[in-house]
Amino acid sequence: MFNLFNKNKDNEAPLLSAMFNYKKAPMTGFHIPGHNRGQGIHPKFKELIGDDALRLDTTDEFDNLGTLHPASGAIEEAQKIAAKCWGAKRTFFVTGGSTIANLALAFSITSPNDEILIGRNCHRSVLTGLIISGAKVNWLIPKKLDDWAIFGNIEAQDVENKLKNNRNIKLVWITNPTYEGVISDIEAISKICRKYKVSLIVDEAHGSLWNFNSKLPNCALRYGADAVVNSLHKTGGAMTQSSMLHLSKNSSFDENKVEHALKLLHTTSPSLLLLTSLDASRAYLSSSEGKNKLQNAIDNALYFRKEIQNIKGLSILEDNIDITKLFIKMQGLTGLQLEYILEHDYKIEVESASDEGILLLSNLGNTRAEFEYLIKSLKDISYKKYEATQKNVKIMPLIDPEIVMNLREAYFAPKEYVSKNDSVGRISSEVIALCPPGISILLPGEIIKKEHMPFLFNYDRLEVIKE
Repeated sequence: MFNLFNKNKDNEAPLLSAMFNYKKAPMTGFHIPGHNRGQGIHPKFKELIGDDALRLDTTDEFDNLGTLHPASGAIEEAQKIAAKCWGAKRTFFVTGGSTIANLALAFSITSPNDEILIGRNCHRSVLTGLIISGAKVNWLIPKKLDDWAIFGNIEAQDVENKLKNNRNIKLVWITNPTYEGVISDIEAISKICRKYKVSLIVDEAHGSLWNFNSKLPNCALRYGADAVVNSLHKTGGAMTQSSMLHLSKNSSFDENKVEHALKLLHTTSPSLLLLTSLDASRAYLSSSEGKNKLQNAIDNALYFRKEIQNIKGLSILEDNIDITKLFIKMQGLTGLQLEYILEHDYKIEVESASDEGILLLSNLGNTRAEFEYLIKSLKDISYKKYEATQKNVKIMPLIDPEIVMNLREAYFAPKEYVSKNDSVGRISSEVIALCPPGISILLPGEIIKKEHMPFLFNYDRLEVIKE
């Protein structure tokens, strides 16, 4: 059983302990939040989430729990333990998701005269950060897995070729793993970055479990990345919007600048529930019980991969993959059709659906019985014949972008709206991205092409640069 007050300091959870003390010794409050521990809130909402959640809904301004900016008290102690856990020089807790972490890195590390090398499959938050900073972008095109209609890994040789041909590049920014779990060779990319004396950021949002099991890839911090972002809320057991930003021990980044950017971008009323969930997530993943849960998730994923080999027409993405990410497709069905059938006929919810397949996650909380039911359901589906009744919505265009303007320049340029059909050949002035996975279909400064049209099914008109 997980022990909150474990004598092993690495497994301590100081912020979690402080919140327990706060719960036991409540004060009379005349401050924000105005619901005053649930006493002034909609009764049905209170019934929905429970008394305890509302009693613990406080911010870092009160109750001697510490502050986030500057870090103090139990919050500071929890961040220090997290930094030790990941082998970082400094770890920051983030309550706006990895979006805020990416924004803060772009805001604090890059400037209008900097040239940055970024993977085309980056999350939209990276683009937003660079719109703020005005940095010039050079694009790395990941390998395209056309049979799966997704982006794959970024080749280390492509990184070296870009750096060799443009010595003005000062930073490489890689997304690893991809949303579907595809892995790039960060060790090789990191060596190349050191060779050309450029910094490396790895958006490791979907790899937050990697630090806790040797059967998973290594965290990019071990390979010398200057900064790494982890979304603990995605798979690590933290509450939604809870992430961490790590600076490596040899990071070239000024930690004070990063902290200042986080302070500017963060809410001034961070939720203690979210911050505590980060402390609890790290402590649980470090504990024997948490490690067993993670091992079960890995074992379940391996079991699933083995068992579905006997299901006719079913394929799974296998090469260079985080094994806990299960991206599958079934012959004769689009990803959206398969998602719909699983949800409506079998009451199974999946992470997402794309043009070709669906993404399933083997999580800490999944049981073997749940996987057995999933396998049985997929086998059942494989025996049936379904009509193509659903529109085959397109998710991600795997086309090379034609960029003619800087992100910031295009975003702030005079603009107008035109009908989608009249937009071909015009320059986009907005970020258009479906989330998940949050990868842009169009970005500011990109020429709109007819190949984009099937992927803009939700749009009647587009925002473009005014001619």
